Amino acid sequence: MKKLIDGLTKFQSGYFKSHKELFEELSHGQKPRILFITCSDSRIDPNLITQAEIGELFVIRNAGNIIPPFGATNGGEGGAVEYAIHHLDIEQIIVCGHSHCGAMKGLLHLESLAEEMPLVYEWLKQAEATRRVVKDNYAEYEGLELLELTVAENVLNQLENLHTYPVIRSKVRQGKLALHGWIYRIESGEVLSYDPASHDFVFPHSRLIIPEHEYNLHRNNFIVTHFPFTVEHESESTPTPTAPPRVKEEYSDNHHLPVGSHMTLEQKKRIYQGSNGR
Repeated sequence: MKKLIDGLTKFQSGYFKSHKELFEELSHGQKPRILFITCSDSRIDPNLITQAEIGELFVIRNAGNIIPPFGATNGGEGGAVEYAIHHLDIEQIIVCGHSHCGAMKGLLHLESLAEEMPLVYEWLKQAEATRRVVKDNYAEYEGLELLELTVAENVLNQLENLHTYPVIRSKVRQGKLALHGWIYRIESGEVLSYDPASHDFVFPHSRLIIPEHEYNLHRNNFIVTHFPFTVEHESESTPTPTAPPRVKEEYSDNHHLPVGSHMTLEQKKRIYQGSNGR
């Protein structure tokens, strides 16, 4: 606790003092343009990995970055989504899973949680679609490979759940809202984004467009090696795992940045450049 209190003092005398005008502006209201849905895991900091400024992200966090379908519960997730879309006029939604997710480990052994952690058990049942997809389609996988695939499928299922919200379906149809699926790799600091065209997770710089409403992971391409979440493209021969390619930090084409007329070019770059700072 002492460390936290010392941190408060350092924040007030340092960052807050040097950004006083920003906080004065924020005191009159918030205008985020990104809804960032991620896990409660302490190893993830949305603002840190994207290098977004305070006020740029509206964040929903829970175990497993789960968003129950519309009308399934009266919990806070649905209310926060509704508030973000209706009141804050959010134009981008990111669902961000992560490597080594404890919630997804629990989902793979769901019944064992019922007695010791009944509330966790009931919560993870909201991700039954993920559990069923993994059980029925990845029986030959186990260990880390199975966990990484579960993380990926769960991100896609939460994107599907978001589409059950009437306001989201309507705004996506109008081209006023875009949804993105991300996976954050704790061990490397990198982020991969789901590409509906190839049904793979790729570096986000390569596919910053409004995605189709199609979330189907290409199981034959998703190769888990000692470079977690490395995706190989289809070929006639068996793919050989390779290290992820380095991503150039070039933004010559502004169409490769997220849509949103209310975001400045610098803000758009910051959101996506932050996912890979090399």
